[in-house]
Amino acid sequence: MTEQKWIHEGLITESLSNGMFRVRLDNEDLVLGYVSGKMRRKSIQILPGDKVKIEVSVYDSTRGRIISRLDNDNKNKNKDSKD
Repeated sequence: MTEQKWIHEGLITESLSNGMFRVRLDNEDLVLGYVSGKMRRKSIQILPGDKVKIEVSVYDSTRGRIISRLDNDNKNKNKDSKD
């Protein structure tokens, strides 16, 4: 039987060493996240302020695996504005 996982969206608040990140979930919980293997192999860069999709274990809700980086709407809005 496979382990149950919750998938949340969150915001990277802090970059730590060894591909670890502090992630604030949409429900305001803080989680320690690490980059999944596929993202490491493809060298996807994650920076503070990026929105990510994170997979959190049911048994340990303080750690999770970052499975994808989501598009930031704020970056596109700032690029289009002429202010």
